[in-house]
Amino acid sequence: MADESKIVKQFLGDEDFPIDWDNEAEKGLFWVYDDLHCPQPLSPMYFDIGGWWLTCDHMFRRFGTPFASDWIAKNVNGYLYTAAVPADPDFKVEAMEYSNVYYPRVPKDDPEYASKIGAYLGAVLPTYGQNFADWWRDRLVPEMRRNFDYLEDRIDRWEEIPLMEWATILEDAMDIHDRHWKIHWMLNFAQLSATLNLQAVMEEVRGEADPVLLGRLQNSAEDRNWDSIGALWKMKEEIKGDAELSEMFSKDTGTEVLEALEASERGRKFIAERLEPYQREFGWHAVWSHEFIFPTRFEKAQPVLEVIKGYLETDYDYPSTVKNLADDIAAASAEMLEGLEGEALEKMRVANEINLKMAPLTPDHHFYIDQGSNAHVRLVLVCIGRHLVKMGVLDEADDVIYLKYNELRYFLGDPENFDARSIIAERKAEREAAYAVRPKDWIGTATESQLEFPYLGLWGFPDRLYMEQPEAEDQIAGLAASPGVYQG
Repeated sequence: MADESKIVKQFLGDEDFPIDWDNEAEKGLFWVYDDLHCPQPLSPMYFDIGGWWLTCDHMFRRFGTPFASDWIAKNVNGYLYTAAVPADPDFKVEAMEYSNVYYPRVPKDDPEYASKIGAYLGAVLPTYGQNFADWWRDRLVPEMRRNFDYLEDRIDRWEEIPLMEWATILEDAMDIHDRHWKIHWMLNFAQLSATLNLQAVMEEVRGEADPVLLGRLQNSAEDRNWDSIGALWKMKEEIKGDAELSEMFSKDTGTEVLEALEASERGRKFIAERLEPYQREFGWHAVWSHEFIFPTRFEKAQPVLEVIKGYLETDYDYPSTVKNLADDIAAASAEMLEGLEGEALEKMRVANEINLKMAPLTPDHHFYIDQGSNAHVRLVLVCIGRHLVKMGVLDEADDVIYLKYNELRYFLGDPENFDARSIIAERKAEREAAYAVRPKDWIGTATESQLEFPYLGLWGFPDRLYMEQPEAEDQIAGLAASPGVYQG
């Protein structure tokens, strides 16, 4: 049945922010500007094949969610907006995936699906919460590592692999991306289950849940993020004890540091034995990890060197930092159990044990999926671009990211007769012009039922709906929960 809940607010465009609506159904959805993942103007290739929303129908179907059955995206004035599609058999809207028209999935035949399926979600969710950390460690991480090994082997040998074999590797990379993001959403719900269960048990045995205590217990002191920081700290310590390296790292910028390293035998040894292995293991992400358009740290060492410079300047103490965090997690766990006994103690202990097993999976899934999976697709695209540059039909390897998916395939099929340069020049100009546009926080129609979509809290909704959006970039508006400090 159609959404008949009260319309809270509506914005369908104006002179400053015109919106090209493809159909009337689009106008009825609540679209949120994704400044969380993609705050910059989009690249065509990312929007076509790289979006996190592409696998959300799988998430909603697998878990049986009553609040949505799909999640779709729209490019508005160069920026990413997404909307949840209600689990309503009567709802129909056109969308786009992989350069093709796509009708988002909704339940068929049963108009009462949304009111019935919630019982399944409630029944199955605890199983994910209890078991997912083991599935992740024993089955899913090894699977993702095998996929990365396959792609990295090809990336390392890019020059010896023919162009049209790269076309098939791109399809493999897209399949891998699809699979990894399905794992992402499984983890997301499993973590939600563990957190909600901990909160529910705390409320049951203590009468209320302490949000500060719960927050401390979501932290992790042992994960891939800390592994990366630890590796950087070890390099910092080596440099600190080496006068020659210290002199090189006293340069003003990462670029100057890299030039100094490359110009000396000691520096080249540091690159080969420390920097490049770090890039190989931890360099699979960019400044904005989701987008394909930004170079990764695997490709460019300067951002890594800038971080090390910062560690040297502050004499960053990794061991004490991670120990203090681990001690606080242990203290929070003890505080949670303090004064409990018998059945209440055991219930609280078990719930927290599951929660603590899940906590490292937040940074770990960013490492393997949000960062790693998208970065590997970028590098496959870059390898294709390198071949096209060698053929003289492209200027820069990553210019392919300014093409759409099917445009790249047209280009690969007939490189000599496809005018990629003109398309790329136009797309670069469009993207540059988009920086002058100030995107709206949301567009479309905000109804009471759509504002109940649980994921909206990630973007600050519904509270953000009632805030006046600043007209100038030097104005900062915060939510009620903000501590009142802005860093940028």
